[in-house]
Amino acid sequence: MRKPVVLITGAGGEIGHGLIERLWEEGRPAIITIDLNPLDASLGPKVARELVGSILDTNLLERILAEYEVDMVFHLAAILSTRGEFTPVTAHQVNVEGTLNLLDFAQKQGESHGRRVVFLYPSSIAAYGLPDLETKARVGRVKEHEWNVPTTMYGCNKLYCEHLGRYYNHFYKQLAAETLSGKVDFRAIRFPGLISADTVPSGGTSDFAPEMIHAAARGESYACFVRPDTRIPFMAMPDAVDALLRLARAERTGLRYNVYNITAFNPSAEEIRELVLEGFPGAEITFEPDLKRQAIVDSWPEDVDDTAAREDWGLAPGYDLRSAFTEYLFPRIAARYGTATP
Repeated sequence: MRKPVVLITGAGGEIGHGLIERLWEEGRPAIITIDLNPLDASLGPKVARELVGSILDTNLLERILAEYEVDMVFHLAAILSTRGEFTPVTAHQVNVEGTLNLLDFAQKQGESHGRRVVFLYPSSIAAYGLPDLETKARVGRVKEHEWNVPTTMYGCNKLYCEHLGRYYNHFYKQLAAETLSGKVDFRAIRFPGLISADTVPSGGTSDFAPEMIHAAARGESYACFVRPDTRIPFMAMPDAVDALLRLARAERTGLRYNVYNITAFNPSAEEIRELVLEGFPGAEITFEPDLKRQAIVDSWPEDVDDTAAREDWGLAPGYDLRSAFTEYLFPRIAARYGTATP
C-alpha cells in the first residue's frame, strides 16, 4: 500500500526549513521533500524521504505518485524575483511549468485516492504592480484584487500560477459531472517580505532587511540596495509558517477566496536600519540603491489589506516590528555568528 505523506517542494529554502521543523515538532504525517540540493543536515532525520531533483522532472513526480499517497502539497520551489530578472526564461520554466506539473500531479493524486489534495502555494506581493511612488503612497493598503499588474517575471509568474490554481480548483469541479473529477483544493498566500533567523538570505528583492541583520551580526559593513524611505510589508518567518499551516487546516467551507494577503508590519528601510543599530551598535549600514532592484520594490505596495485572512482563517501574527527584531531575529542571528547583543 502507498504511504500517506505531505510533500514539500523547494524544501531547502527559508520557508521550507521552518515548515519542516514545525510539522516534525507537531508529529504530523510523514514528510517527503524535493529540492535541487540536499537539505541541511539538521533536517535530514525529520523527513521520511529526501529527493534531490527538479520539479520539471515529470518522471520524478510519477515515482512519487506510484509510491506515496500525498494528501497535502506545499509547493515552495521557485526562482525568486532578482534572479528571475537575469534569467526570465528559466524563471518562467521553473515557476510556471513547474507549478503546472505539481498541480497536475495533485489532480492525479486526488483521483488515485479519492480525496481532494490541499495545495498550498506561496504567492507574493510581487503579483502587484504600482506605476509610481505617488500612486504607491496614495493607495496605501492594497486589496487582493487591486493593482494586479506585476512588473517582473517573478510577479507575472506568481499571478499566472494563482490563476492556474483557480482553474484546477474550480474548472475541474465544474466539469466533474461530465468527464473530470476536481481533486485540487488550491489555497495561496501573497507573502510580504519574509525575515528568517535560521537561514541566510537567498537573493530575494525584499532581502535588504535580513541582509542588514546578518551583516551586522558578522561584524561586516553593509550597503543597502534600496533608498532609506523604501517601505513594503514584512513578516517574521515563524508567523509565515504559522499562516501557511492555519490556511492549510482551515475548513474549505469557510474560505471565500483562493488567494489571501497577509502582513505583520511595514517599516521603511531607514526604520529597519535604526532597529539594527540598537541591536548591534557598532554596525556600519549605508545606502547605495541599485536602480533595477529599487524599481522592483517601488512597484510593490507599501502595505496590503489582510482583513480577509484574519476573518476567514484566523491570521494572527505573533510578532510586531519591535518584538520580531528584539525577541526573535537579534538573539538567534547573533548566536549563529557568536556575536553578543546588548
